[in-house]
Amino acid sequence: MQNSTQEPEASSAASAWLRLAAGFDARSKLEGTLHFLDRARAHVLAYARRSELLSWSPAPPDADELLMAPPNLRVPDPSFVDELKCGNFGLAGEIAELRGRSPFARAPVSAEWARELHGFSWLRHLDAARAEDTERMARRLLRDWLQTGSRDRLYAWAPEATGRRLMSWLAHSELVLDAADPKFHAAVMRSLQRQARYLSAAWQNAPEGYPKLVGLIGLVLADLCMQNRDRQLRRSQKLLSAEIERQILSDGGHIGRNPQTLVDLVLDLLPVRQCLLARGLTPPSSLLRALEATVPMLRHLRLGDGSLARFNGVGPTDRDALATVLTYDKRPTALPALAAASGYARLERGDSIVLLDVGQPPPLSVGHGAHAGCLSFEMSVGGEPLFVNNGAPASRQPARRAPARATASHNTLCLSEQSSSKLSRRGERGGALPIEQPDRVSASLVEEAGGLRLEASHDGYVGRWGLLHTRSLLLGAEGTRLAGRDALRSAKGVLRFAWDLPVAVHFHVHPDVEVWPGRDAHTADLVTKSGVHWRLSAAAAALSIEESLHNAGLLGPRPAQQVVLRAACHGETELSWQLERVPASQAPNESVAQETAPAPSLGIRLARANRNAQALPTQARGASDSRDPDGAAPRRSWQD
Repeated sequence: MQNSTQEPEASSAASAWLRLAAGFDARSKLEGTLHFLDRARAHVLAYARRSELLSWSPAPPDADELLMAPPNLRVPDPSFVDELKCGNFGLAGEIAELRGRSPFARAPVSAEWARELHGFSWLRHLDAARAEDTERMARRLLRDWLQTGSRDRLYAWAPEATGRRLMSWLAHSELVLDAADPKFHAAVMRSLQRQARYLSAAWQNAPEGYPKLVGLIGLVLADLCMQNRDRQLRRSQKLLSAEIERQILSDGGHIGRNPQTLVDLVLDLLPVRQCLLARGLTPPSSLLRALEATVPMLRHLRLGDGSLARFNGVGPTDRDALATVLTYDKRPTALPALAAASGYARLERGDSIVLLDVGQPPPLSVGHGAHAGCLSFEMSVGGEPLFVNNGAPASRQPARRAPARATASHNTLCLSEQSSSKLSRRGERGGALPIEQPDRVSASLVEEAGGLRLEASHDGYVGRWGLLHTRSLLLGAEGTRLAGRDALRSAKGVLRFAWDLPVAVHFHVHPDVEVWPGRDAHTADLVTKSGVHWRLSAAAAALSIEESLHNAGLLGPRPAQQVVLRAACHGETELSWQLERVPASQAPNESVAQETAPAPSLGIRLARANRNAQALPTQARGASDSRDPDGAAPRRSWQD
């Protein structure tokens, strides 16, 4: 009888589900189900992470002294202490006015600010300005965290924040404990024990990628530096080794494909190696391999001015941190020009360097900061950057993140104002969506007449328009000429549209480079800060000079320019272009005026370039006139 009453209910529920599902195609149903499961898993892990059971232990603290203090290799900021004395607490590009309150007693300015606050990496600034008053200040801030900040379950006990806090407290233990009273000393030691026990269970709940490594590195350092934790050390070392093997690729790249991650990771792993050696222990082979492989990869991804190429989440380069990392590479080794595992290529001839992204997007679990810049390139000449991608904006500018990730913000081809990658609803984290596609990216590199030729392609536009994007770049033997060809080829059979699609090849110029209209409508002259002239010319496309935005400036976004080649595509098409260094004897007349008079404003330069824009076809001109709401750059579209 019971079965007969439940059967209609089950049948009714199934019918309701079938009616609801009838309006969705198979892909949407699958994505919706996976997205629901991801969200449910995230909620469960978040609950587990907040649970006090994870950090509960019946055993009393078993250490009242530290065996050693690991070094902190990050460069301190001497102005931080002065700002703190004035009542300002600046972190993650945001400044909080304390007005006599503890930073842990006020509402966070932003999520990034709160994460850095609870990570205590800022203790290095106080330690660098070591004095009696800064020691008192550091102890007061630690006491505030023990009494107030530790109650914050949203930020304080995130596994990656706990790992960073353990690293910071241990590295600067002399600052906070040397002149401390016994009661405070005991409270700090109890907290260190509690945090280590909590992290040994909660590290798996950290977001995928680098945050998981931060949690494990903090745990290993705690086991190394605190007494009577040798048994825990054996376990945490194995966990860290396995995670390093999973995340560090064979050529030294990271699975998240963000070059900046490598800088942070090396700065975290070097203290682990040093502490292991100081205790007479052999560092794991995975840790040594990671350190040996990542530094050459960082050299591989550096332009001539010392900055990292702005691929997949790189913003302003912390040159001090990068220089610190590179000094630890005692045996500089060069990677092959094509680092296939990481998906990056380096063409270098003369004083010219060209870096290209020739890889697929990272896995969805770590792709929240990845950019749709497949086959994009950056170029520097000597110590001056020439072409650069827009780069990732600062954390305090969340509205600019999505446009910065779009294909149109990179030096590559963009079809119908759509990005070559698609945002995925699966794996959403903190409002950030990972990307997927292209599914297939190929690249090959050969020497040709003393130069280097790279041939690459991706299928990011095949699903929408059946077109493959292929790119060929040839850097001449002297480094004074870069010839390019961007083509759209049919992925299968003969393809012809009943309408035209706009095609644009973007060349975003570094803000320090001046762009002038050339002597004819198909050329543009580029003048570097040192006065070196380059000429960009194109065939079968209308060339225009347009506004751009450089997000990776040290002091924030800077207005910049871009040269855009625009054409119409009704099927297969090909755009050829070349960049050549102009001899001083052939320098354009505008350069003479530039050397003796102030540079005209961006508006004046764009007005002068308008004669080139008049030559644009109606379709292409309409596309170039679309702007973001803030008017800062051409509109970038994402395909959901």
